[in-house]
Amino acid sequence: MNIKINKIALSIALLAIVACYFLGLQALAEDSYVFDPKNTNLQVFEQSILLPMSAPPEVVVKSTLTVIVTAYSSTEAQTDSTPFITASNSIVRDGIIANNLLPFGTKVRMPELFGSKIFEVDDRMHSRKGNFHVDVWFPTFEEAKEFGTKVAVLEVLAD
Repeated sequence: MNIKINKIALSIALLAIVACYFLGLQALAEDSYVFDPKNTNLQVFEQSILLPMSAPPEVVVKSTLTVIVTAYSSTEAQTDSTPFITASNSIVRDGIIANNLLPFGTKVRMPELFGSKIFEVDDRMHSRKGNFHVDVWFPTFEEAKEFGTKVAVLEVLAD
């Protein structure tokens, strides 16, 4: 039943994409849109309107912590018998970290190491690591090993 619903949803999505494509070509061919250079909400690329521009969401730093930063990957030696499932019961992915202090779902940054990339606390570490240790997930053991151990300021972001 679930597979049937997924196929129907996929079919509808594909039909919508095809319809938008052909309707878009027709609108361009008819020259029905008049470009107004004073309208700064529209981004134009090669005479095609892409999307209205909006400012990126403002990031507010709630607090900062100095932490030890290490890396891990999905191997049983570094995790447990379910290396692709986090402590919050989600699948590992780019942008997750393990930490014992902050609640699941907390958004953080480490500008010194990763610039403006935002991470989410989605996993835990062994209790011996304490609260001021962050483990960043990497897709491969080699990348995690290459990252090594660092000390950095962790910015805890407001919701």
